[in-house]
Amino acid sequence: MGEGTESARAEVLAARAEVLAARGRLDEELVRLEASARAAVDVKAKVKRNPVKAAGAAAGAGFVLVGGPKRVLRGARNAIFGKPDPLPASMLPKEIDASLRKLGSDGERVRGTIERDFARYLDEKAPERKQRDLVGIIGGLLLTAGRPLAVRYGKQLAEQALNPDRAAFEAQLEKVRSRRGRP
Repeated sequence: MGEGTESARAEVLAARAEVLAARGRLDEELVRLEASARAAVDVKAKVKRNPVKAAGAAAGAGFVLVGGPKRVLRGARNAIFGKPDPLPASMLPKEIDASLRKLGSDGERVRGTIERDFARYLDEKAPERKQRDLVGIIGGLLLTAGRPLAVRYGKQLAEQALNPDRAAFEAQLEKVRSRRGRP
C-alpha cells in the first residue's frame, strides 16, 4: 500500500511541477506579448525614429481621407477623354405637371404614352450608352489591375507600422518586467 502511494505522490508532484513550469512560460509569453503590443503602438517613438516616414504616412492618410485618389482618377479621365458635359438643369415640378396635363386627363393613357416615348428614347440612345459603358469597362479594368498593387502595398505599410523594431521591443519588455517586479 505504501509503494502505490509513493508512486502516486511522485506523479502528482511531477504533474504539479509541469503545471508550474507551464504557468511560468505563459506568464513570460504574456509579458512578451504586452511588450510587443506596447512597442507596436508606440507612435511617438516611431515618429522620433523615422520622422520622414511618419510625415509620409500622415500625408498619405490625409490624401485618402480628403478623396485625393478619386480626384486624381477624375483628372486623369478628363485629361484622356475630355471633360464630361455638365449635368442638365432639372425640370421643375410645375413644368413636369404642365407637361403631363398636356398629355390628357386619362392616367392610363398618359402612362402608356410616357412608357412608349421612354422606350423609343432608350432605343435611340442605345449606341451612346454602349459607348459610355465601354469607358466604364476600361475604367473598371484599370481599377481591377491596380487593386492587387494597392492591397500589396497597403499590407506592407500596415506591417511596417505595426512591427516594432528590436530596440523598442526590448525597451518595452524591460518596462513591463520592471513593473511586474521581475528581472
